[in-house]
Amino acid sequence: MEDLRVERINKAAEFVASKLDGRKPVVGIVLGSGLGRLAEQISDPIVIPYKTIPGFPESTAVGHKGNFIAGELGGKFVIAMQGRFHYYEGYPMELVTLPIRVMKVLGISFLFVSNAAGGVNFDYKVGDLMIIRDHINLLPNPLIGKNIDEFGPRFPDMTRPYDLELIKKAESIASEMNLVLKKGVYLAGTGPSYETPAEYRYFRLAGADAVGMSTIPEVIVARHSSIPVFGMSVITNEAHDDYADDYVNDGDDVVAAADAAATRMTMLFTRLIESL
Repeated sequence: MEDLRVERINKAAEFVASKLDGRKPVVGIVLGSGLGRLAEQISDPIVIPYKTIPGFPESTAVGHKGNFIAGELGGKFVIAMQGRFHYYEGYPMELVTLPIRVMKVLGISFLFVSNAAGGVNFDYKVGDLMIIRDHINLLPNPLIGKNIDEFGPRFPDMTRPYDLELIKKAESIASEMNLVLKKGVYLAGTGPSYETPAEYRYFRLAGADAVGMSTIPEVIVARHSSIPVFGMSVITNEAHDDYADDYVNDGDDVVAAADAAATRMTMLFTRLIESL
């Protein structure tokens, strides 16, 4: 009997594939809060709302439109998630990471992930772009449970979760563009509450440069399937521990800050895809 998880993945992939006119995407892209603008640069777009895909949940997070968008970007056929799913929405990890496995079945060769994140590194400012070089996971691991052998091994290696060659290319392209990038460690917690000042201090001491509520489960599942990953955080708030008495973290402000940086991230992603 077929694993029900594999059946769900294959049914969703079959539906999405039926909309792609027989074309196989080279790159899968996950767009975080406020970063959906990149999808608007995809030419000849094929829009597939999540709510139409068999077995797919709906994206409820602020700044997430809830579509797959396939088309041309950087001279390649790509498929982008205009909004992702989060553990804090109440979805199990099987559904949080379902789109990544669907994109694997569709044939992607690379996965690009992005997110809006708080900068716990004191050198980070709102609007900075940070290449993710490594991560710290405080979310449930999406590979817990019976292994799906069709996708990868029981104990996948995570020595290099973010592809070193893609990072080098991105740094070279950014230099050509006179675009200043940070490079650091991303930490993900469950959310949905923002972190306390003491937690920000703890994360910084633990080695994190930026903190958010997503991305890592998708990266783990991609690496389980040996898909090379490039990750980027947009710093949308300064997640420090020395706030004024009246400071408040606000979700709308986070989306607005991400939107303001989305153009620079779009340019970098497009050039990086061109180089593949």
